[in-house]
This record gives sequence, structure tokens and C-alpha cells, in this order.
Amino acid sequence: MYRYMTGMLLRMVCSDYWYGGNVSHPHFADWVINTGKILNTNSSGGDMIMTLDETGGTHLSSTRYMHYGKITARMKTGRWGGVVTAFIMMSDVRDEIDWEWPGDAVTEGQTNYFWQGYVPEGTSNGHVETGLTDTYANFHDYTIDWQLKTLTWSIDGKVVRTLNEADTVDKQGVSHFPNTPSRVELSIWPAGIDGMAAGTVQWGGGMINWNDPDYKAAGHFYAIVRSITIECSDSTERKVGVTAYTYSLNTSSQTPGIKLVNASTLLSAVGNDAETIEGNSYSIRVTMATVVGLVISLLW
Repeated sequence: MYRYMTGMLLRMVCSDYWYGGNVSHPHFADWVINTGKILNTNSSGGDMIMTLDETGGTHLSSTRYMHYGKITARMKTGRWGGVVTAFIMMSDVRDEIDWEWPGDAVTEGQTNYFWQGYVPEGTSNGHVETGLTDTYANFHDYTIDWQLKTLTWSIDGKVVRTLNEADTVDKQGVSHFPNTPSRVELSIWPAGIDGMAAGTVQWGGGMINWNDPDYKAAGHFYAIVRSITIECSDSTERKVGVTAYTYSLNTSSQTPGIKLVNASTLLSAVGNDAETIEGNSYSIRVTMATVVGLVISLLW
């Protein structure tokens, strides 16, 4: 089990460019700031503040991936219309598992999941979990417990939603259950701005009020993260020397196979180790994430 107290910002790297997929260096970072800016709550560290202003929000990702496990974020959310706080899992083929808090609804949170970026027509995989004590004023432990056949979401140790893999199988026998190696992501982002789809603006609580007293006082909107706890539950036993996951041939279920390999995860190595990169046989629905191409690093 690994727990990150967010005052330790020396374990952060400021951009994907400086990260480059390098997790083997003795001083590698645990997290990359994809966009935006973070602050500390006090001069000695304290909690981490993710900020959002008129130039955009903040998005952080773990530098390593995990393939099943339990992740808990202790955090406080925003409380402003049009501002969304999020704690999610995301894979390079857009498998996604979400905790999200849109707008000023501070007594509820939303859970959701996606398979390879697919958005169901006419229905939603999203649920609204109600009855929370003020998510802006109070720290809560939000948990995603992602296992091979089940997925549960919890608040302060209490399970609020369970999804069984068997219940996601469609009429063609294809499972729509998230099942590819994923990164942990944290963000605060603007849903209520010009250019966003009307449905996104409405879901996010309307247009952002840049004259809000909280914004004027701090110079930004914000969400606060105290710690992230990660427990990995790989479905395949790791052997000595294994450093990465890689995608292999499609399976009959329209899902890529996952292999544990000893291969470089550096962006500069992609294309030079062709014998270990088999993912070019897999038809990606969306552009791959910028980190490490088709060979991706193990999460601890």
C-alpha cells in the first residue's frame, strides 16, 4: 500500500515534457502536473490546493499505471456553479472510473464509468450519491475499489454503489467493464465557460461567476487534497524484472490483451523496441495519451 501526503511536492513534475515516461530515475516523480497550478496550504507543506482561474483549471496524473486495486482520495471539493472537481481513473484507451462533484451541489457526489470512451445512447452510467455533509467544508475519503469482476465506490468507508462486470455485458456478449491499466487523475476544471456544450454547462451548474467573492478573495477557485492511498491488486502475478504493461492482440471481447513485460517506458524508446510493442495491432478509438505510447509503466 502506498500513501501520498500531498504536502510533498518534491514528488511532482511540472509537465509531461519533463516527465517523458521516465519512472526509473532515482528521483522520478509520482505525479505530473498536466495543466494548471498547485499550491500548499501553508509554508511547511500542508495540504495541496488545485486551482482554477480564467486561464483554465488544474489536472494531475500519476506517473505510473495500475491494473486493478483500491484508491482513496481524502479531499475537499469546490462549491461554485460551473466548476467541477474530479478524482478518476483513466486508461490510454479511455476506460474511465469517476468520482465527480459538479457545481455548487455540496451535499452530493457523482459516480460514473466508461468503457473505451463509449457513451451510451439515451442512458447514462452515472449515479448521484446524496446525503453527504458539506463536501467543500469537510474532508471525506472517496474510494474507488476496482477489481477484476466488481467495481465499488465508497464514501468514508461506506459503500454507496457496486457494479458487477457481468451486468455490463451487451447483447453481443461484449463486456463494457473498465479493464485496462489506468492512471490516477485529480482535477478541477471549468464546465461553465463559453465554448462548452450546453449539456455540459447545465450539468456543471451553469456559467462560472468570475465575480464570486471567493474568487475575488483568493484569485482562483480551488479544491484541496490531503492524501491519496493506493493498494494494487494485479490480476496477473508479477515476476522479477517486470517493469511495464503492454497491449497485445485484440481478444474476442473487443478488448486488448494486457501483458507484463520488461521494456522501457520512455517516450524516446517508443518505436525502437518494436519487439516489445505489440499494440499496433489494436485499433485505438481515440488518440493515445501522450505518456509512454503503448508500453506503460507499472504502478508500484
